[in-house]
Amino acid sequence: MEYLGLVFEVLLFALGVYVYLFSRGFVRAPDPAIQERAEAFRRSNGWWMRIAGLALMAIMGANIVLHIMDIMKR
Repeated sequence: MEYLGLVFEVLLFALGVYVYLFSRGFVRAPDPAIQERAEAFRRSNGWWMRIAGLALMAIMGANIVLHIMDIMKR
């Protein structure tokens, strides 16, 4: 059961990485129409998405380290 929590934390960390990369403009869509809508969304919401992505990565990174330390103790 502990490994399931660790997997969940890693997935949330990956979500934080994706949000941050999207907010910086590194994620591209194959369809030009979807890409244009994504760019418009990114331009209007990029500032809080960067902060949210970094915060999620920091919190989940600390949780992953603490979770691994807890598992190694047993």
